[in-house]
Amino acid sequence: MATHTYEITVIGGGPVGMFAAFYAGLHSADVLLLESLAELGGQPGNLYPAKILYDIGGYPNISGQALITQLKTQVTHFHPSIHTATNVLAITPTPTGFTLETTTGTYTTKAVIIATGGGAFTPRKLAVDYDPALEPEHIQYFVQDLEEMRGLDVAIAGGGDSAIDWALALEPIAKSVHLIHRRNQFRGLESSVAKLQASSVTCHTPFLIDAVTAEADRINVALKEVRGDRQTSLNVDKLLVNYGFVSENKQLRQWGVALKHNAVTVNSQMATSIPGIYAIGDAVTYPGKLKLIASGFGEAPIAINEALTYLYPDRRQATHSTQLYH
Repeated sequence: MATHTYEITVIGGGPVGMFAAFYAGLHSADVLLLESLAELGGQPGNLYPAKILYDIGGYPNISGQALITQLKTQVTHFHPSIHTATNVLAITPTPTGFTLETTTGTYTTKAVIIATGGGAFTPRKLAVDYDPALEPEHIQYFVQDLEEMRGLDVAIAGGGDSAIDWALALEPIAKSVHLIHRRNQFRGLESSVAKLQASSVTCHTPFLIDAVTAEADRINVALKEVRGDRQTSLNVDKLLVNYGFVSENKQLRQWGVALKHNAVTVNSQMATSIPGIYAIGDAVTYPGKLKLIASGFGEAPIAINEALTYLYPDRRQATHSTQLYH
């Protein structure tokens, strides 16, 4: 039986990968989208669906889950082939393109777009011993539904954008919100920090968490001052920990593309070291690279247009959406 050969295969079903698959559909390309997780959505859909995003064009603010819902509607418009729970194990060049060995079978394609983001993520854990049985009832590293915090006393550990966003989003929902950070200065966007300072969120700085213990049906969070002697404690229903994530993109080393600091090196056309393979989003590095969803959305059309020009050098590619959509 002859194997179907796709024109473009997008590896990675996060926001940037989904938009790339949609944009390829605008050009009537035959597209395959492969995602290692059981659901499309990447980090916004699976790690922080309740996080509010402020840097997506056209949306003053939008939750990660709402953005993914919109992208899922968009990507299915041109009916690409989508395979989830599929890990790509190897990419092998052939005279007509590439063979992709995956955990669900073998696929052939003429061109590849890598959009794997930062790879597999695991949260940075609290650096104190605590009873694992406190997870996830009292200690959480992800927030799937803010409504679960309604009327509760909530403490948040962290000082970056995500921690501040959680605090601001929970302020009108929770009974009280406490933000714990080891420095007096927060690392979030200036506008978010200004909102935090004007909010009712209680900030505990510069403090570290010294211990977390169960107390009746709540938890006691002991705090100690950084380079000081002050100690205090919080009795709360929930502790949300946002110390960032440790990422692992080890599959990139198996695909043969040139890497720098575990990211794929690309040129201004999003081309990798292997002709016919392009890469976009948080998986790539180049001078001036910004790891933003908005940046990835801009890189996707470049990669798709370059891939189609590589496949069909005599075909003029339309570049404006008004020329493409139907």
